[in-house]
Amino acid sequence: MIKRTLYFGNPAYLSMRNGQLLLRLPEVECADFFSEKFKREAARTFPIEDLGVVVLDDKRITITHGALQCLMENNVAVITCDNSHMPTGLLLTLDGHTLQSERARDQVACSRPLQKQLWQQTVQAKIANQAAALKQCVPQCETGNMLAWVQQVRSDDAANLEGRAAAYYWRNFFPECPGFVRHHELDGPNELLNYGYALVRAVVARSLVGAGLLPTLGIHHHNKYNAYCLADDIMEPYRPVVDIAVKKLVQQYGPECGIMAETKQALLSIVTTEVSIAGHRSPLMVAVETTTASLRKCYAGEARKIVYPEL
Repeated sequence: MIKRTLYFGNPAYLSMRNGQLLLRLPEVECADFFSEKFKREAARTFPIEDLGVVVLDDKRITITHGALQCLMENNVAVITCDNSHMPTGLLLTLDGHTLQSERARDQVACSRPLQKQLWQQTVQAKIANQAAALKQCVPQCETGNMLAWVQQVRSDDAANLEGRAAAYYWRNFFPECPGFVRHHELDGPNELLNYGYALVRAVVARSLVGAGLLPTLGIHHHNKYNAYCLADDIMEPYRPVVDIAVKKLVQQYGPECGIMAETKQALLSIVTTEVSIAGHRSPLMVAVETTTASLRKCYAGEARKIVYPEL
């Protein structure tokens, strides 16, 4: 089932009413000239069970503990943004599956050889999708070398073909931005990429928790300061979906475009973008659930391959 993404970018009161998320606007609630009936009718409600991601992007948003509790019980990822309107915090449930303990034990017991094989598959899927994105967005660019690198990736990507492919990919992906360098602290397209990646990361982390897995324990990423190492691993082949969306925004608004209302709206829709996975077309959020379910099977010894999307 496709879950909704709600974005709140203005002052708001969020609480619960009759099992639904209730939105009230401060400018209406605090105005003496509005009747109580009008205030009740001005409020909006959202079924909690339909939600997948909630983005809070205003310091003046007030949310009750009861609302947060219900969001966590329904495995809704809550994202908070900083003063620059960039996602900076992620809140997830601690109890995402009835077999949480069993599946966590399988994950912890995963052998190092299996982790290396899973990372090999992940890198292969990422480079293949980058090649497809590059061919789609910059048709004149040669991608045969990237497709060759896909076949050359070995266990644990010991030769770091991921890095070689990334260098070639970013050098050619934004010809309208001369000298473009992919860096999370730079502006322009980098800002849009950061925003999109943060959303996908939240969707992946949410799905991992829903599958009963621990998003902290990665198959390749092991930074001791990173609470979402596994999410960062699994999202890699999904990154080109964000890249394509950002490319369209750069072409529409220019190479200097950054985070604004129009670009945020486009980026928020990424989670419903259709991708091809396991021979079917599925929204990205549903595809991620297919991927995390296949990863869970790998940890349990029921499968040896992660199912990733193909662009």
